[in-house]
Amino acid sequence: MRGAAGRAAGLAREALSALASVVIAPECAACGRALERPDLGAVCPACWQAVRRFTPPVCPACGISVSPHATGPAGPCEACQSGARVVSAARAVGPYEGRLREIIHACKYERRPSLAGPLATLLLEAGREVLDGADVVVPVPLHWTRRHQRGFNQAEALATRLGVPVARALRRTRRTRPQVELPAGDRHRNVSGAFGLARCAGGPPGRVRWRRGARPLAGRIVVLVDDVATTGATLDACARVLLEAGAREVRALTAARVASPRR
Repeated sequence: MRGAAGRAAGLAREALSALASVVIAPECAACGRALERPDLGAVCPACWQAVRRFTPPVCPACGISVSPHATGPAGPCEACQSGARVVSAARAVGPYEGRLREIIHACKYERRPSLAGPLATLLLEAGREVLDGADVVVPVPLHWTRRHQRGFNQAEALATRLGVPVARALRRTRRTRPQVELPAGDRHRNVSGAFGLARCAGGPPGRVRWRRGARPLAGRIVVLVDDVATTGATLDACARVLLEAGAREVRALTAARVASPRR
């Protein structure tokens, strides 16, 4: 009986979805074509399949695909060789372009937090190494004005779906320009001093205020989570705060990475 009821419920959902696709005609948030199955989400299966991913071997420092070495593990990419990194290791699903860019844009600017679920699934696949052994994940915070405008923090929406305890350990001390709008040389200056340790360890409904002098991240392996990384300046600025707070190691996981940032 349960099997028959389940099949009947599935058929009913498909029928309702087909009706919605005709009557309401919702469009895919990425490609704009009509969704045949709106019940499966705001992005069509073809767009999810079209997401370009970084494939091994990848740079251990930033996670972009690199040329294979004849022997031994892949080394850092050219950009990571040229400068010291505060983040010990980073991974990303794919380059910030094409369908992945459209999906992230829809999630952030079109107020579609439901896309955080399938994006987090891709993060879990891409970020196994950086999540392995992690004690806590920390979302990169938005300034309160931007969060109010957007209605949610996309980094936090991703972080809460990774199966690792979440600590809202950071806060924005000032509003900054979006990094993608700036040349690479200006990005570190843009976020320098823009982050601080949060006064509370949690978020609604469980705001836990830290005791003065407490070091809740002492000795912990922390993974920063964000939607997009450009030069890594934001991640480095956040990592410095976490390391000063006692973190043993800071890694990073992002949905996308700009493989060739503007100069």
